[in-house]
Amino acid sequence: MVEGEIWHGGDLAMAQALFPDAPAPWVDLSTGINPIPYPLPLLPAALWQRLPGTTEEAALLAAARAAYRVPESAGIVAAPGTQILIDLLPRLVAAGPVAVLGPTYAEHAQAWAKAGADVRPVADLGGASEARTVVLVNPNNPDGRVVSRQRLMTVAAQCAARGGLLVVDEAFADFTREVSILPELPPATLVLRSFGKTYGLAGLRLGFAIGDPVLTEALRAAMGPWAVAGPALHVGARALAASSWLAQAGAARAADAARLDALLAPHGRIVGGTALFRLLETGNAPALFAHLGRHGLYVRRFQNDARRLRFGLPGQASEWTRLEAALVGFAPPGPGPA
Repeated sequence: MVEGEIWHGGDLAMAQALFPDAPAPWVDLSTGINPIPYPLPLLPAALWQRLPGTTEEAALLAAARAAYRVPESAGIVAAPGTQILIDLLPRLVAAGPVAVLGPTYAEHAQAWAKAGADVRPVADLGGASEARTVVLVNPNNPDGRVVSRQRLMTVAAQCAARGGLLVVDEAFADFTREVSILPELPPATLVLRSFGKTYGLAGLRLGFAIGDPVLTEALRAAMGPWAVAGPALHVGARALAASSWLAQAGAARAADAARLDALLAPHGRIVGGTALFRLLETGNAPALFAHLGRHGLYVRRFQNDARRLRFGLPGQASEWTRLEAALVGFAPPGPGPA
């Protein structure tokens, strides 16, 4: 590992380097991505042959407005994934002190720090009382913590009074619509939404920023023309309009999460998660991580807490079978010599 490098899920090259003798194929449980993707439609060849069009972009944004319940007065911009929005935002906002509610997705704090902001990690929103800008993930990654709409509205008002901004990353809110601050979007608030996690198409690279039209237009200008690829515009518009698919997927993933909880319960304490991932806390986390890795199962470990492992959902019956067999075969290390 490179010093200061942020660990992310989905890095199978790292998994193979750590466990070169693990059986193939790998079962990647290190991400919070839906393992059962939205079914890709047949894509017209023209989508690959011409630049993305304004008509297709307008169709995508209209579908996103409806799916996310965006107020008519709010601006919305599509991007090739939310990560670019996270990186761009600090360059466009006069931040002042920035409070990041954590532990959470580490790229938020790093993006503001790279832009020269005074970043202050806080464990609760009470510690953000003097921050001009407040950043949080809701539901949170990796523990699934939810901040209520009422509390968010209060924080947004405080940020507005200080001339600042509340940034709410709702990457995992699609299956729990009730937690979203949309459509009651208050002033001085920017909401980020991620497409790829819920729809199982992270490689499509698609995300959205929703908020004051002045800010969303600034983000659009910073990205330049044709930021989102034509196939992403096409697939995104269709998927976001498929409300029945979303409802069925949400119910199925919730059942999968409960099944995963039952498998993990003998090995520690489930301390949170969402319908797309579960967070296990155990004193045997390093040994369990290594045991699973040797069996070709890659889960997410954490730099800030060695007691925790995050498990994504298996997608196929064979993957569930491999995970269950590996967990049953795990023997926690005994105490050292007296």
